[in-house]
Amino acid sequence: MLLIMRINEDTLLEGEKVVLVPYNADHVPRYHQWMCSPELQKLTASEPLTLEQEYDMQRCWREDDDKCTFIILDKQKWADPSIPEQECMVGDVNIFLTDPSDPSLAELEIMIAVPCYRGKGLGKEVTRMMMYYGVHKLGIQKFEVKIGLDNKISIAMFKKFHFRELSISEVFQEVTLGVTVNEALQKHVFGNVDFMLQREYGKARDSRQAPFTPLSL
Repeated sequence: MLLIMRINEDTLLEGEKVVLVPYNADHVPRYHQWMCSPELQKLTASEPLTLEQEYDMQRCWREDDDKCTFIILDKQKWADPSIPEQECMVGDVNIFLTDPSDPSLAELEIMIAVPCYRGKGLGKEVTRMMMYYGVHKLGIQKFEVKIGLDNKISIAMFKKFHFRELSISEVFQEVTLGVTVNEALQKHVFGNVDFMLQREYGKARDSRQAPFTPLSL
């Protein structure tokens, strides 16, 4: 399992509406701004951090062997090189290995942090992309999610991916849903694998930042 979760250090995943890129230091100020929101702190069960602590957390996440994190970008904005990548950020997604004795089990977390992007199918697309990546790149066979009991929209979305209720915590006011990957699930969730492209993040980022040179006729 060693280093398995750092496999995404130079991975970009491109879907129809979103682009997923590794969480790096350039993303931290915007991420920190999001996490100052009491609403997001409640949704993610997070404590407020200083900017310095947020940088420490980002480094920790990049170096962890049991966590794989991507930042979710608005694909339409990201396609415009004049828009800085940080301004394309809309959320993040994580896969955690939660059981040292079972590397095929992972917890999935998705946050659409920017309110105007919610309810537009981004969470569904990101879930599909990350489940595919988890199965085919990380060897994940069982996924779990923990969701607040009052977050009916997220609960309904994951149930469309055949997640079933495993437990309810009255103390934390959250439900745990889970699904085991099999052939039928892969056919239902992934269907045609053309829904996602994988590219090298460094090259894609550098090409965005390269100055535009008009063709000379």
